[in-house]
Amino acid sequence: MTTTQPATGELPIPGPGVSAISGQRQRTAMRTHLCGDLRADHVGRTVSVCGWVAHRRQHGQSLTFVDLRDHSGLLQVVVDGSVDVRSEYVLRVTGTVAIRPDGTANPALTTGEVELRDCAVEILSVATPPPFPLDDRADAVDESTRLAYRYLDLRRERMQRNLRARSAVLGAMRAALAPFDFVEVETPLLMPSTPEGAREFIVPSRQFPGSFYALPQSPQLFKQLLMVGGTDRYFQFARCLRDEDLRADRQYEFTQLDLEMSFVDQDDVLEVISTAVLAAARAVTTEPVPPIERITWHEAMNRFGVDKPDLRFGLELVELTEIFAGSGFKAFAGADAIKGIRVPGGSAAHNRRRLDDLTTRAKSLGAKGLVWMRVGGGGKLESPVAKFLSDDELAGIIAATEAVEGDLLLLVADEWATACEVLGQLRNDLGRPPAGQGPLRFVWVVDFPLFVGVDQATGRPKPGHHPFTRPHPDDIAKLESDPLEVRSRAYDLVLNGWELGSGSIRIHESALQQRIFGLLGITPEEANARFGFFLTPFGYGAPPHGGFAVGIDRLVAILAGEENIREVIAFPKTQSGLDPLTGAPTRVTDRQLRELGVRVIAPVPPATGSDPAGAQAAG
Repeated sequence: MTTTQPATGELPIPGPGVSAISGQRQRTAMRTHLCGDLRADHVGRTVSVCGWVAHRRQHGQSLTFVDLRDHSGLLQVVVDGSVDVRSEYVLRVTGTVAIRPDGTANPALTTGEVELRDCAVEILSVATPPPFPLDDRADAVDESTRLAYRYLDLRRERMQRNLRARSAVLGAMRAALAPFDFVEVETPLLMPSTPEGAREFIVPSRQFPGSFYALPQSPQLFKQLLMVGGTDRYFQFARCLRDEDLRADRQYEFTQLDLEMSFVDQDDVLEVISTAVLAAARAVTTEPVPPIERITWHEAMNRFGVDKPDLRFGLELVELTEIFAGSGFKAFAGADAIKGIRVPGGSAAHNRRRLDDLTTRAKSLGAKGLVWMRVGGGGKLESPVAKFLSDDELAGIIAATEAVEGDLLLLVADEWATACEVLGQLRNDLGRPPAGQGPLRFVWVVDFPLFVGVDQATGRPKPGHHPFTRPHPDDIAKLESDPLEVRSRAYDLVLNGWELGSGSIRIHESALQQRIFGLLGITPEEANARFGFFLTPFGYGAPPHGGFAVGIDRLVAILAGEENIREVIAFPKTQSGLDPLTGAPTRVTDRQLRELGVRVIAPVPPATGSDPAGAQAAG
C-alpha cells in the first residue's frame, strides 16, 4: 500500500479494465471505471477509480475500509494497514476487484458483491469536514443551509439522480423532435418591455441612459416572427424569467421546451408535444405511462372544478341542479348551479369541528356556504338542512351521487363558476396525493374561453390567454354579440394536477387581429405603439401557425418524484428569492449606478446582512 500527498499532472491509465456498464466513455487518464460500475464480472481485473470518501472504518492498524463515492455509486475499498483519509477527501485508488468474503455482501449496494483489494491510494485533494452529512440525512437539514453549500448538496445520490433525470428528459425530447424536422434557434435575452402577463425583470442600458431592456418571460414574440420568416418549425430549451412570488412549482428563472409550427392546426401541435413528453417520461421512469387523455375546459370544470385536473383520484363533482329545480329550500332555490362531491367513508373521518373547518374553507374560497350530509343506515341523509328538503330531493341526491352508508356529501349552491371552483379546491384538499407520487396521468385541456369575465372599470372582456390567440372557428360570429361564450384555440398540458405548459393557435390575419383588439379597447394607434415591431411583419405575409411551451422544471420534478422544483434545479433561489450560495441579490457600487444612469431612492438593507466587497448603496 502506498499513500501520496495531493497529486498534480497527468497520470497513466493503470490496468486494462473497461467498465461493462459505462464502457470506454468513462475511461480517462486517471480512472478506468466509475465506482458504481464494478460487478462480479470484473473480478481479477486491476482497475483505477476516483471519488470522494463517504466513510472510513479503521480495523486496528492492519486494515482500513473506505467507501469511495462518485456520481455512479459507492465502492468498498480495502487497504492493508492504516491510511490517513477523512470524509470527502478526493482519492484515486488502484487495486484488484475481488468478491467480498462470505456473509459480508451488501445487497443494498449495486457494487455490494465486490470490493477493491491490494490498493494503492493517492490523495488528490484534502477536505474540510462538511457542515452536514452528504447522504439521506441531509433531507432533514434546513433548505437554506443546503443551498448555501449547494456544491456539497449536489454530491448526494438524490441530487445526482435528479440532475441526470433532467439531462435524460432534455435528451429524450430533443431526440423525439428530430423526426419532425424542427430547427433549433436561440432567441434574445435582452428585449423591449412588453407589459403583458407577469411582472418583468428589467435591465438598464449603459449606452442609452434612462432606457431599459426586459428579460423574456417567454420567447413568444420572436418564435412567431420566426414563422413569418419561413423557419416553419422552431424549438429551443429557452431560459425564461418572471418577477413573481416564488413557490414550490415556481422560480424566477425557469426552463421550457418552446416550439412553434407553421401550417398546422391544434391536433398537429398536440401530437408533437405528446410525443416529446411521453419520450421524456419513458427516459426517466420504468412506470407504464398511459396515453394522454383530452378533455375540454368546460368538462374539466364540471368534473373536477379546476382547469388543471388531477386524474389520479376520484371525488369528481356531481351535477345536482335539476334535482332542486322547484326546491323550497331558500339556499337552493333559484341557484345558478348546485354541485356536490361524495367522500367515500368520509362520515366517520369528519367530526363536527372538521366539518366547520370545511365550511370556513368553502367561504374563504368565495362560496356563500357549504351544505354537508352524512349517509346513515338505510341511505338516510343526516344534515342540519335535511328537514328542509323533500323526500324526492333527498332520494335524488343519493341517486345522483351513488352514495352509500358511511359516505360524506358536500354541496355548494352558487354561480356555476363559483360552485365548480370551490368544490374543485375542496376535492384537492381532501383527496389529492403529492404530485410526484403514484401513476403519471397526463391530460390535455382544450377549448379554453377566449375571454374570462369583464373588466369592471372598462366594461370590456378580459383575454383568457394573450391577445394573439385564435378564436375557435365555430364561435367567431359571436365575438361582438356574445364574447364570453367564444372558445379559443388555446390548450394546456397537465400532469398530476400541475400545469406543465400552455399554447395556442395564433391569429395570423390583420382583420381578425383588429377585431380582437377592438373588443379589448386597443385602438390601432395604441396597438402600433405597443406591438408595432411585432405586428408590422405580419403585413408581409404570415403563415397560419401555433405553438406550445412545456415547463421542464415541473416535468422533471414529477418524473423524479419530487414535490419542489428546487430539487431538480442545480442552483435555485429560496422561496423568498434569495440565493444563499452567492448572496444574491446584492448591492452594486455607486460607480456602476452612475454608469447606468440609475439612482436608488430608498435602499433596503441586503438580506444577507452585508455588502459585497466595495459595494455601497446610492443615496
